[in-house]
Amino acid sequence: MTAFLPLPDPSRARLANPRREAREHTKLGKRIRRQVGEAIADFGMIEDGDKVMVCLSGGKDSYTLLDILLQLQKKAPVAFELVAVNLDQKQPDFPEHVLPEYLESVGVPYKILEQDTYSVVTRVVPEGKTMCSLCSRLRRGALYAYAEAQGFTKIALGHHRDDMVATFFLNLFFHAKLAGMPPKLRSDDGKHVVIRPLAYVCEADIAEYAVARQFPIIPCNLCGSQENLQRKQVQKMMAQWERDTPGRIEQIARALGDVRPAQLADPRLFDFMALGRLGNASLPAVSAWLAESRAEADAPP
Repeated sequence: MTAFLPLPDPSRARLANPRREAREHTKLGKRIRRQVGEAIADFGMIEDGDKVMVCLSGGKDSYTLLDILLQLQKKAPVAFELVAVNLDQKQPDFPEHVLPEYLESVGVPYKILEQDTYSVVTRVVPEGKTMCSLCSRLRRGALYAYAEAQGFTKIALGHHRDDMVATFFLNLFFHAKLAGMPPKLRSDDGKHVVIRPLAYVCEADIAEYAVARQFPIIPCNLCGSQENLQRKQVQKMMAQWERDTPGRIEQIARALGDVRPAQLADPRLFDFMALGRLGNASLPAVSAWLAESRAEADAPP
């Protein structure tokens, strides 16, 4: 007699998938919390008594940042304050109720700033040109001014690992310099310390986490609508690299934390002049080395 295997119970299958998804989401949340905790510890981002302004845009990154910091705050080894701050830039059709309703639901103190930077940017920037530079300067100015007025000791931004790698390549390809987006920095005016607790977290994990947590995402109709951004070109390149060689972006991110000045070419970071010196006599300047070349160039044919 032929033995037939029993058919799977559809109801049990339906139960299994949500449970498996819940387990995966739990693992994802633990991984992101661990990575954020490591970044905070590695760079000394938060200390006892800090008053942290968490900049919330309504996108997946800043939602994830706030959510993870709130979780860590409950068991952190130091006491610190979190305040969510959003800048309402008066974009047309911006759903003003979304963020206040969400922030009240999670019980975090918040402030909605209002400044019509949208009209300024769209009026000043010619059609077809990218708006990010001016928009970010205006946004940063408003947020920094509020942070100073309210006595915040740290400003937390939602940039993640992939943002940091993309910024490195933007500087390399378009500005001829090796520079990136540091996990922690002091603002140009010296008044603010900016931290990026998502520095070790990849964008794909944040996107998945945002879906799992059902954050009420608000799309940006200003920056997101521009297709000619240099950053988008770099992001496409990085995505192709990751498809061809999974793990490459992680390798590059790790390399940003392992800089060897002696193996680059910046005399401000490494004393090449002293390397291999035979004596204390002053070395000839570049003009001396080029004197003969100039004489040859000036000689009549």
